[in-house]
Amino acid sequence: MTTLVEGKHPGGFLVWEAHPDYTRETITVSAGTLESGTVLGKITASGKYAAHDPAAVDGTETAVAVLWGKADASGGDAPAVALIRGPAIVNRHDLVFAGTSSEGEITAAHTALLAAGILVR
Repeated sequence: MTTLVEGKHPGGFLVWEAHPDYTRETITVSAGTLESGTVLGKITASGKYAAHDPAAVDGTETAVAVLWGKADASGGDAPAVALIRGPAIVNRHDLVFAGTSSEGEITAAHTALLAAGILVR
């Protein structure tokens, strides 16, 4: 029998949000090919977003948003939609962290998202 595997869906990480017109915005992703649910940081110098990187010193070390759907910025800046403020609740098991974040770094990212009103459960 064939085994089917369902991939990630845009916004599949979302449990609840107050109102999509308030919690989501169109952003600019500056680098990489990112999948739905990727935790994002905001680059201080440009105001663009990239995958959260706890070791960075450009602003992306602080988690501030969650990518709504796929974004391909491998060839340059790309528009995307992100959950950037709450009130909202997201499923911790559906969040994507670039690289190999430690449990402490993931916990710190969850705390930073809570500061934006995004509760990780």
